Amino acid sequence: MSMSVMEGDSVSLNTGVTEVQNYHLIQWMFGEIKIAEINRLSQSSSIYGTDDDKTLKNRLNLDPQSGSLTITHTRTTDSGLYQLILTSGETRSKSFRVTVSESSSSSSCVSSSCAVNNSTLKHTENLNTDCTRCCDTFEAAIRLVIAAVVGVAAVAVLVYDFRSTRSEQHRRDSIKPME
Repeated sequence: MSMSVMEGDSVSLNTGVTEVQNYHLIQWMFGEIKIAEINRLSQSSSIYGTDDDKTLKNRLNLDPQSGSLTITHTRTTDSGLYQLILTSGETRSKSFRVTVSESSSSSSCVSSSCAVNNSTLKHTENLNTDCTRCCDTFEAAIRLVIAAVVGVAAVAVLVYDFRSTRSEQHRRDSIKPME
């Protein structure tokens, strides 16, 4: 499965398995490095970092019920191949290609395409999402402040125009015509 996210967003890698408790060992790999695991036999779960990125450990959330892995506050260095390995009597695996793009200060249209590959069923399904408009909280706040400033400026111009027109009319009325 391929997933694209913007830097700073979160991405969830779902196991897609309804009966996770049937598996003795659930492991998550980033490239060749084990980054998380749930061991049902020892009833333990562990999250590891990588040698290159010590902070990855703090940005990983492992759901003990579903086995799904969420990466928070993504960075471009988080791009790569993630692999889920499920072990019981047999071993199953599922791959996730994650691409983290640099965030930009302007809103942009993000288009993503997913390919789900189920190794057990030997079936690939393509999923396309529509183009979505996105903007982060900071950008929304800036837009709100700018809109408020423009609104206040418009009211100030209207008040000035009203007062100056009224003042001009009052002055005309107070001037007496010469006889």
